[in-house]
Amino acid sequence: MRIVGDGFLARNLAESFGDRFPAVTALACGVSRTTTAEAAEYDREAQVLYDTLDTCAREGRQVLFFSTSSFAMYGFTDEGRQASESYPVRPPNTYGRHKLALESVVRSSGVEYLVLRLSHAVGGHQRPHQLLPTLVRNIGAGEVTVLRGAHRDLLDVRDLMHAVGRLLADGVSGEVLNVASGIPQPVESVVTAIEQRLGVTARRVERPGPRAVTRVSLERLRRFVPDFRSTPDEKYLDALLDAYLPYCAGLVGD
Repeated sequence: MRIVGDGFLARNLAESFGDRFPAVTALACGVSRTTTAEAAEYDREAQVLYDTLDTCAREGRQVLFFSTSSFAMYGFTDEGRQASESYPVRPPNTYGRHKLALESVVRSSGVEYLVLRLSHAVGGHQRPHQLLPTLVRNIGAGEVTVLRGAHRDLLDVRDLMHAVGRLLADGVSGEVLNVASGIPQPVESVVTAIEQRLGVTARRVERPGPRAVTRVSLERLRRFVPDFRSTPDEKYLDALLDAYLPYCAGLVGD
């Protein structure tokens, strides 16, 4: 696999696949903050994509592009509804609109492609500014801000790598697929679980807000990857924190 980028996703892809899938180029160097407002960062990602597609067209390669299945793409879903890939979307912020526009570029490029819409992936090689490291750092420092009613779908990067490996091994292409845990976690519950593992109780600065949940459908993904995410729902957060909290806590001292 040829990997463009050297961040969280890029390093996990390199560790997981190495020289496998030599005809695939994974674009893993996009804007990493959903709150980014700098036009230059979006322009840089777009240009890298354009250049990558040109190279893939010349060399007959498949491009693997990572988009988002977060609030930035689907907004908040009503109780009982799950957002599928074919559901009409109106991204509510710049990040989501940018990702949707780049998806369109990929699909119309004439290049073989696979687009994966990711939720909030968690795992080794995360950067300090990402969600779980930020929560761990703030809780360890004694104070954390919590938006009441907020939820996040935390995806174990190992589940993501399993899905990528299966999809590419089976030659899946021309698809846009949600890849998420399917379990939006209340941020308050995530904070409590971190506190229990760190043995601390942080002061919570609570900000009022509506119940904010984005639920995505994994039906299409499971058609291609039937064994995706084997950990039971009620144990998923515990398994994820047990696996990665030591790594995130180590970032605090970096």
